[in-house]
Amino acid sequence: MELARVSSKGQITIPIEIRKKLKLKEGDKVLFAEENGNIFVLNASLVALKEIQENMKDEAKKQYLNSEEDVNEYVEKIREER
Repeated sequence: MELARVSSKGQITIPIEIRKKLKLKEGDKVLFAEENGNIFVLNASLVALKEIQENMKDEAKKQYLNSEEDVNEYVEKIREER
């Protein structure tokens, strides 16, 4: 458990161990999410990346890309066509 103090402007410093766990760097954005009365702090970039991956999963299946190897072969094919 980590503790942070709220400034008069509503700002906090995220403790170093939490920043490491969230893989946060200077300039990164954080997302505050509420679920069942609990507040979660998330790395906004990682959340966006996961959403993109989920959305692309169905598209990959349509192209019969079921593994990382399939994706790599598809990328190589496209590169050769250029």
